[in-house]
Order: sequence, then C-alpha cells, then structure tokens
Amino acid sequence: MGLRPNRRNLVVWSSSAGRADRYRARRPTRAQRIRELGRIGALLAILGLTRLAAAARPRWPLLAGVVLTAVGVALRSDPAGVVLLPGLLLLVLALFSPAGPPADRTRRSELERELAAYSTPAQRHDLEATLDRYSDDVTGELREIIAAQPVAAANKFPVAGRY
Repeated sequence: MGLRPNRRNLVVWSSSAGRADRYRARRPTRAQRIRELGRIGALLAILGLTRLAAAARPRWPLLAGVVLTAVGVALRSDPAGVVLLPGLLLLVLALFSPAGPPADRTRRSELERELAAYSTPAQRHDLEATLDRYSDDVTGELREIIAAQPVAAANKFPVAGRY
C-alpha cells in the first residue's frame, strides 16, 4: 500500500487540542503565582540577610540572638518556638563579650598568625624565655594567644637517618 499522490508533502497547520495543551505554555494558577512570589521573596530575604551578616560579622552573636529570639517569639505556640532559649543565650553572650574596633581585631589576628610560627616545643620555650624578660602587663596578650594555640608534637615523624 502506497501513499496517495496528493498527500506526499503533507504539512500539519494545526494539531489536535490534546497535543496543543501539552506543549502550549499555560498561564500559572493563583497558587503557583503565590508560590513563585514566595520563592522570590525568600531569595531576596536571603540576599538581604547575607548583606546584613557581612555588615554585622564582628557582632554575629548579637545578630543571631536577635533573629532566633524573634523567631522564637513569633512561633512560641509551635514546636519551633524552642529557638527562643538559644536566642536569649546568644543575646546574653553578646552582652558580655567585649567589643573592640576593627583595627584591634585585625592587629590581633596578624599577631596570632605570627605567633603560630612558633609551633614546636623548643621554639615555644625560646619565645617564653624571651617573654619572661618583660612584665606580664606588657606580654599578657602574647601569653594568652600562645596558651590558646596548639603545640606540635616533638619527633612525631622521625627521620630515617636519625637511627
């Protein structure tokens, strides 16, 4: 059975209604539009919070405490209201933590990086011997930083030629 001669170059100008619904772009329903607006709003809120977090980076416990406390108060009847207590604890932590200017924080971080070079026990002993020559008022911050840093174990990986 062959094709009829007048149907060899058949072009479909319109398809059936069932196929058009599948490929045609439909207008979103009201619920879909609300969901889409909700997603866009959430993304904008996240962008705003990241900018706020960048500005409040030195005071992050205060920011986190305010956010958690606000969420806990808003959802106090739900099980999610449990975040009220950590929010209040972070607010108390922010209240008692010392605030310093950014220049002091950068100076202290540079000092911590420089003192991290003294990692072996021998280097630490030499540094402490040098610090013992000065009063604790002058070297108090240095001693505090050194005490917080870990010490490398001596001879943890022995060299093969030492035996």
